[in-house]
Amino acid sequence: MRSTQKPFALHLLKSCDLDPPTCRFEGDGNNRVEKDRKTGLRYDANKKRVYINAEQYFAPVPEAIWNYQIGGYQVCEKWLKDRRERRLELDDIRAYCRIVTALEKTIELQDEIDAIYPTAEKQTVAVPEA
Repeated sequence: MRSTQKPFALHLLKSCDLDPPTCRFEGDGNNRVEKDRKTGLRYDANKKRVYINAEQYFAPVPEAIWNYQIGGYQVCEKWLKDRRERRLELDDIRAYCRIVTALEKTIELQDEIDAIYPTAEKQTVAVPEA
């Protein structure tokens, strides 16, 4: 059943549709977003994991969500890059999980719009050419 909340509430991370989040934070460690590409911030498409260091990660994060861009930026990567060499607090971890969930729901909405667009386009009134 579709939520009655406004779609923009997803992007403000205020929608009740974001609870519970679709991903979780896993692994033991210091919660620090590391810079190194081999053991730090990276995406593992096979495991659908976004690692922040050698042991800790967010999962599942489907590749479509990892690659999703707004304004030319990969949202999931950019958010974590802005926090490199910092320790993620509980509020940061919750926010990231909610961002992943919001992007998943955004993609679902876009797919619904794409599916009904051809019908809506056919139902529009054609304007006669002058």
